[in-house]
Amino acid sequence: MHAPKVVAKGADYIALKIKEIAKINKIPIVEERSLARTLYKTVDVGKEIPQKLYYAVAKVLSYVYGLKK
Repeated sequence: MHAPKVVAKGADYIALKIKEIAKINKIPIVEERSLARTLYKTVDVGKEIPQKLYYAVAKVLSYVYGLKK
């Protein structure tokens, strides 16, 4: 099984556009600023989440999956 991948990232205006597109498409938005900053600085779009961030990403995914129930 592969790790989740970064599908989009941005700062300032681009981040606002990403959130806007997510809202239009009814995609849940979870703000975890320290995780977002780390992903932004260390992982390119299309690349897998590094193992050191699995736990933090798993917490976010768990929350999102819980919303879908």
